[in-house]
Amino acid sequence: MTTKGILGKKVGMTQVFTEAGELIPVTVIETQPNVVLQVKTIENDGYEAIQLGVDDKREVLTNKPAQGHAAKAKTTPKRFIREIRNVELGNYTVGDEVKADIFAAGEAVDVTGITKGHGYQGNIHKDGQSRGPMAHGSRYHRRPGSMGAIINRVFKGKKLPGRMGNHQRTMQNLQVVRADVENNVLLIKGNVPGANKSFVTIKTSVKSK
Repeated sequence: MTTKGILGKKVGMTQVFTEAGELIPVTVIETQPNVVLQVKTIENDGYEAIQLGVDDKREVLTNKPAQGHAAKAKTTPKRFIREIRNVELGNYTVGDEVKADIFAAGEAVDVTGITKGHGYQGNIHKDGQSRGPMAHGSRYHRRPGSMGAIINRVFKGKKLPGRMGNHQRTMQNLQVVRADVENNVLLIKGNVPGANKSFVTIKTSVKSK
């Protein structure tokens, strides 16, 4: 199955009416024209993919290799760069632009982003665990509880206090409600990972219904 993809920035949420008068909540993703920075082939790279870049970055913030890489595509260095595999390489050449109209209303997509970070949290907030009695000399209130078997190490996957959020996650089978090329936005029905102004990758769904 061939894949299509585009990079964008999450803007926020709104709601739109369908032609049937149904009100649909949507996530707005700004999809400025992506630039094809590189076309990877099996002969040169061992696999097939295109490398897309979006959001211009000032040259003073970019090193010489990144500037030279962007210059090959006759563009400026980009802030967000990702690869899309399983594409029709014949449809892309270095320097091409990929716009929102690559997707159409009704298509199913997978959206990948970095979830909101919540910092260092305890078990009750992070994993939904329950606290102990708060009175009668309990001395067990919001602690993690027993560590289980004592073998001088912690078992992998043990639920303990730690970082919450800030993980890469993919939401599958979201529906494109509208692709607006004039305003460079995609309206997608469903939850999109990440905070507003965070970058996301939108690709053809691998499990489309």
